[in-house]
Amino acid sequence: MTDTWRPAPGRVVCVGETMAALAPDPPRPLADAGHVRLSVAGAESNVAMYLADHGIPATWLSALGDDPLGARVRSAVAAAGVDVAHVRTDPDRPTGLMLKDPTPTGTRVHYYRKGSAASALGPDLLDHEALRTAALVHFTGITPALSASCQELVTHALAVPAAERRYAISFDVNHRAPLWPRGTAPDVLRDLAGRADIVLVGLDEAQDLWGADLTPAAVRELLPGPRVLVVKDGSREVTAYTASRAVTVPALRAAVVEPVGAGDAFAAGFLTGLLRGEPVDRALRLGHITAVSALKVTGDRGPLPPHRCLDRLLGLSDEEWQAYEETPRSASDGARCGPWGGPALA
Repeated sequence: MTDTWRPAPGRVVCVGETMAALAPDPPRPLADAGHVRLSVAGAESNVAMYLADHGIPATWLSALGDDPLGARVRSAVAAAGVDVAHVRTDPDRPTGLMLKDPTPTGTRVHYYRKGSAASALGPDLLDHEALRTAALVHFTGITPALSASCQELVTHALAVPAAERRYAISFDVNHRAPLWPRGTAPDVLRDLAGRADIVLVGLDEAQDLWGADLTPAAVRELLPGPRVLVVKDGSREVTAYTASRAVTVPALRAAVVEPVGAGDAFAAGFLTGLLRGEPVDRALRLGHITAVSALKVTGDRGPLPPHRCLDRLLGLSDEEWQAYEETPRSASDGARCGPWGGPALA
């Protein structure tokens, strides 16, 4: 059985803030660190970069400060093959900054985003020429948390009824509690998610936002509006709800180096599958495969498997998929998938 609705193939525009990110190198509490590593961090640009890796034309639309950190961010995203020509340079506001503070009990994140260049984005961005030829526009729940004008931007985009939009809209809930005034996130994020065409949400974040006893099916009852709703149940499985059915695909078993960026990678892989007209189960598999690429590296983005390996994974039977485990194998092993790490059937 196939589902009839898909976003039209074409360019994806990802809208949102990307920051410079500083982290101790090697990892240790920030207060004791002698050296830090500079990188970039942004959910929407992560999605754009993985889309570009999959061969999907991707544009990142945002604003950066007229400063060295902004130049670093722009260069890093462009190097991944993403169109950054429409990113505005703000002469008066700085590029956002994120600090990672590893501790024995976990990594704390400190944001310096208030008054940043991207926090000044507003609904006027919806008139930008980059959106006129978009097939899909991707937002996350991070953007409406940045400022009143950013919330207006996402609200205005989703206020247009789905049947009247020039492009489909995907929305990854991506709840970042420290960015929200206490008690405001649940209602805002539920309203925004309910209006999007494609929604991605983690079961854990749905439970934090809307009820600790929620199941994936209950999340669908809470959000009946999206044409496609994807509920990610951690490292176990993901379920996609369409107008006609629910499809569940187990996650791939893989060693985890760092979980950062895996959700963005999954979103890009899944959206790639939909844009290519793949059945929902294969789109979910592509999401899982792309997520593993992020799990295998320190940082937000790792290399995709070679095409022959990716095609092989997508073609596995349901039983083979569930038995599959990403493990190193010798170069002589016919199941080896080159520099991606040697995936093999268990």
